[in-house]
Amino acid sequence: MLARTFSGSVSGIDARLVEIEVNLSAGGRMPPGMESAVSIVGLPDTAVKESRDRVFSAFSSSNIVPPRGSVVVNLAPAGVRKEGAAFDLGIALGILAAAGGLDSGKLEKCGILGELALDGKIRPVCGVLPVAAMLAENTGSA
Repeated sequence: MLARTFSGSVSGIDARLVEIEVNLSAGGRMPPGMESAVSIVGLPDTAVKESRDRVFSAFSSSNIVPPRGSVVVNLAPAGVRKEGAAFDLGIALGILAAAGGLDSGKLEKCGILGELALDGKIRPVCGVLPVAAMLAENTGSA
């Protein structure tokens, strides 16, 4: 199943729109002994790639059963480097929506920004004001 939402990144003083697309394929290729495999694409830096570990730890700490299968997270546009942990919350909600746990139609109308702690709490991130203004301008959400 496919789900998407929107987030943003800050470059200097400018905010850029980032679309978070999540595709969940039941029975995709997974390493032996793993219930789900997660791939994050779209020029993510190390902190963004580590998002999968924070997200699945937050799921576990919050008693959320993660979906089984192959999860591909695309951060578009692919040609723009994505940095930091601010995509964690959008990725987590996208995974839940792709698994059928959230209304993906409502999620597409949201702008989401936040770092996840391993216990599932949401941590503040830098650049919220310019990203919120950009999201309100480009998607009607903030």
